Amino acid sequence: MKKNESSLWSANEEEKKRSKLEYFCKILDKKKFLQFSYNFNKIWNWSVKNPEIFWSEVWDFTGIKGLKGKKIIKENNIFFKNVFFPDSKLNYAENLLSKRNNELAIKFISENNIEKVISWKDLYSKVCKFSYFFKKIKLKEKERVAAYVPNTIETVISFLAASKNGLIWSSCSPDFGTRAVLDRFAQIKPKILITCDHYYYNGKKLDILNKIPEILKNIKTIKKVIVFPYENEFKNKIDSKYLDFNSIIDNSEIDTKFKRFRFNHPLYILYSSGTTGRPKCITHGAGNALIEHNKEYSLHCNISGKDKVFYYTTTGWMMWNWLVGVLSLGSSIYLFDGSPTYPSKDSLLKFCAKEKINFFGVSAKYLDFLKKENLKFFNLDLSRLKVIASTGSPLMKESFEYVYNNIKKNVHLASISGGTDMVGCLVLGNIFSKVYSGEIQGESLGIDIGIFDENGKKVKVGIKGELVIQKPFPTMPIKFWGDKNNKKLKKTYFSKYKNIWNHGDYIQKTFNGGFIILGRSDATLNPGGVRIGTAEIYRQVENIDFVQESLVVGYNFKNDVKIILFVVLKIGNKLKENNIEYIKKQIKINCSPKHVPYKVIQVPEIPRTKSGKIVELSVKKIIHGEQIKNLQALANPDSINFFKKIKI
Repeated sequence: MKKNESSLWSANEEEKKRSKLEYFCKILDKKKFLQFSYNFNKIWNWSVKNPEIFWSEVWDFTGIKGLKGKKIIKENNIFFKNVFFPDSKLNYAENLLSKRNNELAIKFISENNIEKVISWKDLYSKVCKFSYFFKKIKLKEKERVAAYVPNTIETVISFLAASKNGLIWSSCSPDFGTRAVLDRFAQIKPKILITCDHYYYNGKKLDILNKIPEILKNIKTIKKVIVFPYENEFKNKIDSKYLDFNSIIDNSEIDTKFKRFRFNHPLYILYSSGTTGRPKCITHGAGNALIEHNKEYSLHCNISGKDKVFYYTTTGWMMWNWLVGVLSLGSSIYLFDGSPTYPSKDSLLKFCAKEKINFFGVSAKYLDFLKKENLKFFNLDLSRLKVIASTGSPLMKESFEYVYNNIKKNVHLASISGGTDMVGCLVLGNIFSKVYSGEIQGESLGIDIGIFDENGKKVKVGIKGELVIQKPFPTMPIKFWGDKNNKKLKKTYFSKYKNIWNHGDYIQKTFNGGFIILGRSDATLNPGGVRIGTAEIYRQVENIDFVQESLVVGYNFKNDVKIILFVVLKIGNKLKENNIEYIKKQIKINCSPKHVPYKVIQVPEIPRTKSGKIVELSVKKIIHGEQIKNLQALANPDSINFFKKIKI
């Protein structure tokens, strides 16, 4: 990409002057740490060269409640053994419940228009009552609370009550099958299971309670099951063996004591996708997540305490943890549960307009879907919408342009990328940089990312390579649960480069100072020894009118790799020879002859994880005759059957 290509958006001078990033930088300037500048790259460079000053200032700037301590980083020669804020004490829930008034804290809406709201005062009260119950049944610090739950207010209350008492939270969304739940929760041996009676998806009412006996049969550590109603009250009587969430709240005292724990006291356990093996149990610390998220909300997303924040997510995706954390700024959060395209394809944006949302986050695939459907939204009142964030997969260049041409012209479109591994971002948006088509704006402040070649050498701008983190950062996982001697953790992040975090993304820095994610490194194609990121091919194919979506993998053939492209066509279309030739021609013209697939095969459906990510590695295994053991990790496990029959 040429450096001088015109941008799609840039903040005006007034927007920059009102931004939290400018306010933060001027504080640094006043303290003689950093001379103020609108040059984001200069600010980022300073932040990674001065980590102790930077993270200490973020603590103060974002108003973290607790004892900061004098030492900011306890250094160690081993990357992941560096400890941030070793003398610090804080309580995560206390930081998220600083408001105690009657203003709106959370609003929930289901796809079928079930609505619930809760004020800051009532949220505080219910969290304190539920935490009292946890103490009453003698749950000890660091014991696990598992939640098999939809995205509701009761789920947030349960999480905050657990964190208030120093318990460890872990959640799965109800679309996970029983086997997938067991693959996760059985590893962490929870004492409590929280669930719901039912939920709705795509117009269907789906039972959750019928899955609970199988879970209890296989996880003997669970001593109590707590159930809350999806609607305002239970439609059917629940089993007498289960406890009623609302009755617990109604009959509990308010425990207003917030014990403060060490900075990296475990807060929650998240999971890798589990599509190629048993999910890794990624354990994150309370202060670690709090300070990283506060930094992202304030300095990158420009969220304030008056803002309404909505991220479309489920409780099985790290973006749920990210969204709930926004409460730390005193912002209102909005929870949507159900299908993003039910009852209509534009449901989410209608919700944004109705609720006057200021910050809207969603998967890149959803924006790609809207583009494919050619939907236009200028008739909606999105005047309050300041930021649209996109994540989950690379956002195509054409989808960037679609947003500005069909949703809103004056909006900060922030493509972001990071992961469950650090429950945050490595590259994301900022208000000082311009938005260029197809590019993520810049690095995450305080995180020293780089791009390496296969030999561990830094590559030049414009050259593709491996995304790495060169210095320790706060949201490194504390550990993988049950990982003796950190064996899995070291293999996952530190087996490629010595004492350097290898993130597993194939990436390129542009001459505009931005980034393009080219796909996962382990899915990178190597025809004729040339490394090709899968996203390079997706960008071409999914811009073709008759293609709905696609998946590309490498097929090992006579000591080389053949590119196999699978496509889902729009309803009613059948892949013809002239379609195949057109696809190949577009790829050849816009990429290179090396990118052209050996075969193009029509399939009825693309396999994907619960969070919507396509599973290239699973398909690659299947077409090579290997078995996939964890089909329950997929949102649509039946889609795999077609690939089993394919002969390359």
